[in-house]
Amino acid sequence: MSGSLGPILRPRSVAVVGASRQPGTIGHELVATLVRNGFAGPVYPVNPSARSIGSVPAFATVGALPEAPDLAVIAVPSPHVLPVVRDCVARGVRGLVVISAGFREVGVAGAAMERELTELVRASGIRMVGPNCMGVLNTHPDVKLNATFAASLPPQGRIGFVSQSGGMGLSVLDHAREYGIGISQFVSIGNKPDVSGNDLLLAWEDDPEVEVILMYVESFGNPRRFLEIASRITRQKPIIVVKSGASRAGARAATSHTGALAASDAAVGALLEQAGVLRARTIGELFDLAIAFSGRQLPRSRRTAVLTNGGGPGILAADALDYSGLELAELAPGTVDRLRPLFPPEASLRNPVDMIASATPAGYGAALDALLDDAGLDAVVAIFVPPLVVRQEDVSEAIATAAGRHPETPVYAVLMGHRGLPQGRAALHSAGIPAYIFPESAARAIAAQNRYREWRERPPREVARRELDHTAIRKILATADERGADRLSELEALDLITAIGVPVAEARMARSVAEAVALGEQLGWPVVCKVMAPAISHKTEADGVHTGIRDGAGIRMAWQRIHDGASRAYPDAVVEGVLIQRQGHSPVELIVGMSREPGFGPLLMFGLGGTLVEVLRDVVFRMAPITPRESQEMLEGIRGTLILEGPRGAPKADREALGELLIRVGQLAEEYPTIAAIDLNPVLALGTGCLVVDARVTLNPSGTPSAPVPLARGS
Repeated sequence: MSGSLGPILRPRSVAVVGASRQPGTIGHELVATLVRNGFAGPVYPVNPSARSIGSVPAFATVGALPEAPDLAVIAVPSPHVLPVVRDCVARGVRGLVVISAGFREVGVAGAAMERELTELVRASGIRMVGPNCMGVLNTHPDVKLNATFAASLPPQGRIGFVSQSGGMGLSVLDHAREYGIGISQFVSIGNKPDVSGNDLLLAWEDDPEVEVILMYVESFGNPRRFLEIASRITRQKPIIVVKSGASRAGARAATSHTGALAASDAAVGALLEQAGVLRARTIGELFDLAIAFSGRQLPRSRRTAVLTNGGGPGILAADALDYSGLELAELAPGTVDRLRPLFPPEASLRNPVDMIASATPAGYGAALDALLDDAGLDAVVAIFVPPLVVRQEDVSEAIATAAGRHPETPVYAVLMGHRGLPQGRAALHSAGIPAYIFPESAARAIAAQNRYREWRERPPREVARRELDHTAIRKILATADERGADRLSELEALDLITAIGVPVAEARMARSVAEAVALGEQLGWPVVCKVMAPAISHKTEADGVHTGIRDGAGIRMAWQRIHDGASRAYPDAVVEGVLIQRQGHSPVELIVGMSREPGFGPLLMFGLGGTLVEVLRDVVFRMAPITPRESQEMLEGIRGTLILEGPRGAPKADREALGELLIRVGQLAEEYPTIAAIDLNPVLALGTGCLVVDARVTLNPSGTPSAPVPLARGS
């Protein structure tokens, strides 16, 4: 455990500043929960007007305490927090939890108070959780710390849980008790100006009491640091995140709630994917995964079997497993032979195995023994729908006993009736068997565990580096900077892509019709004509792109239409000329892009391109720079990935070349922060190599991140 957070997570003594004699107030309940839950050390209520709080002797000030406590929990009105913290510093307190609200989340004045508070804490060398939080807890028998609003401690377990929302944290703790999920430590970080989620990840990285980490997050303060830390931790223990603010409405709510600026959901998704972090979209899914990872072990593969006493739930489970990317494995002949004498002829002995409603607890045990002995199965879902004559508790016991005889293969239970559910679930959880109410929950959990296992089997993340023509790149950017341009011309943009080692469709600019015809002859027919005007971003809107031109007459006609379209659609635009470009051919048009997300840095994009990119929105993102594996995952991550296999007899796309393009654009973005955005659309997928046809590069001379740019339409 990080030594600096020891006084907060494992304090030997606690002072409650703002302790109250009035039941129902925060100051009273904090003292009551600390005492009621058996905190292992002394509790010191601080109240200038009380001799005792709930029979516990009270002290007028922090300075009057008989010792310097490890931890001070502060619950006073926000204007009084700074003086209290100064008293704590003077007394030698080592850690702070500031429950009080009224700081950055309420506006400018509160933000100023929070800055002053943070400066004081950092100058003093102590750590602070909060402000605007609900506290911390630790269920270890040697600690038994409950410095929160929660009435009682959740069951002891191996889960560390950090929440940016106090209310959400309280709800999750309540449900943890209901579901029997064991918590080791919980921290509500609030506005997190000092102790952040990254700090807690570091504290729990080597803590043997924490085997699974859950996070409720509204914003990432330092995403790059999170990527570094989480990528390392997920090699040994899973991290499961619920990130709110995914929608525009949710992002606004997150900002008003904690004063945080929510990052785009695309950036968050890329961050979590690259760090090996599992994302739960709902609190219910968070619990599903937490239950699974609290079990005994991970599946060895995606090969799964279903055992049920009801046909309908078995079919639902099979659908859910398939939808989640799991394999409903075929049973070995020997397994079927063992199952056949156990059940009536009307039972189905294929996977899913339907024992029918007459199945007994003994039948569950024998069937599970047969399935768990099958070398072709690496996970089993046992579903029970309670008939009138069989108790759920007895079936749960049979499942747990059989699973105990085969500890090498994980078993997941689905108990679909409420009668006896708490008792049945408790028996299963105590045996290390995840138990759910619905088959879909089990399928999601098994799929997540397989994704996590596959992540751990990967080699460590190592970013790819390529040779770029830095001399050419610097010259292009310096020329644009000298003229004060906020974007490169299309020719400059194509030259930039050439400088990173990626093929582009050869192009030249013509300033007259005669020059255009000559360039067509020089480049070779057919060619494409494009309007060149800095004010025209989307050329197709101005009739500014003409393809398939095979002779001088075609160029002359295109020249006239381009100038007429530009003057009609953009009357004030200055047309500098017409770009003559050799035409490439491919039925597959792709888009590769980059934008800078505040806090996240360069965000790389890949997807289906052309003029319909904004309609299709079939794109994936990763934080740049990327690894070779991540480049291929981007290609596989779009919904239309099969188009890369070659539509209607076309050759397969050169995935290696496309991956190289992504790697090189990501490296360019990382090494040259004055590039604000890159849009390569379309990129033609070829049987050998790839070809960039159109390039747009936006500049940010200051080198600071700009606002994300929208998806660009094909030119």
